[in-house]
Amino acid sequence: MYVAGMAAIVATMFLALARAANGPTVFDRILAVNMFGTKTVLLIAVAGFLTGRPEWLDLAIVYTLVNFTGTLAVLRFARFGNLARDDRKADRS
Repeated sequence: MYVAGMAAIVATMFLALARAANGPTVFDRILAVNMFGTKTVLLIAVAGFLTGRPEWLDLAIVYTLVNFTGTLAVLRFARFGNLARDDRKADRS
């Protein structure tokens, strides 16, 4: 049963990669890569549970934070063209 669950997670990871390759917009592609990262975290957590290695959950949490921060940075870059947009310049003009 656990092996079937892990196989289902891997199958959805491949579907996320297919969506990332065929997404009509850049935002669809970014969200598909974010979904792939989320499924990776789930796979790490399940593998840690099955092998009796609870320290893998700490790795999954760190990977979650990196995935979230990276997604926000890429979305900001895709929207504004840089990561250091200065909003004060827009108010002066």
